[in-house]
Amino acid sequence: MCRLILILFVCFSGFAKAQEPQLKRGLSNFVKEYTIYPTYSRNHCIQGTIEVGFKLNKEGKVYYATITRGIGADLDAEALRLIRLTSGKWQMPVSYDTTALIRSPMNFSLVDYGCENVNPGAVGLSIKKYNDEMVSINKIVNFYRNIEQGIENFIEESKIIALKNDLEIDDNFLAQKIAIAEKKIKQGDLQSACEDFKFVKYMGSTKADKQLAKYCK
Repeated sequence: MCRLILILFVCFSGFAKAQEPQLKRGLSNFVKEYTIYPTYSRNHCIQGTIEVGFKLNKEGKVYYATITRGIGADLDAEALRLIRLTSGKWQMPVSYDTTALIRSPMNFSLVDYGCENVNPGAVGLSIKKYNDEMVSINKIVNFYRNIEQGIENFIEESKIIALKNDLEIDDNFLAQKIAIAEKKIKQGDLQSACEDFKFVKYMGSTKADKQLAKYCK
């Protein structure tokens, strides 16, 4: 059986432990429970430490979050999503300084996925490939968004379709994207799920239209 191991370290600089915001059962357990390991990172054995910086208001809601040290693949977005998902679940000390930046390094590891002997150089190339592919994906997104907004495109749709074929963005790929979004809905993460449904839409597909109409009005 494949397992995911996530080790979480949380740094509250300048605060005594009694003054720290508290999350029920702890942030480490929250991350273990809610992580949906991103497809690209899982398939290419991308793992390691990602640091997220975030701020909480007096109601324990995350009002600011950013990657302060990332890996450079879709695993970064998952770390940021998890922090945002804790919003409103923090117990806040009365005197807490809401301008303080909490820094949370999270270590994501894949076990029993055949990643134990993967060459770090190969992983580095996979991360570069991911970022190269994102440039192409953004071209596709912009093309279909322009169509929706009635803006003239200066590229033929046949070239966009060829680009999707090169990236293997097919019905199976989009079905996986929708399935992941539906998992996020079950977690109460409407924002990230709607981003995934809109991604499907801006790949020129109607497969997520029902979900968009139901959840993302």
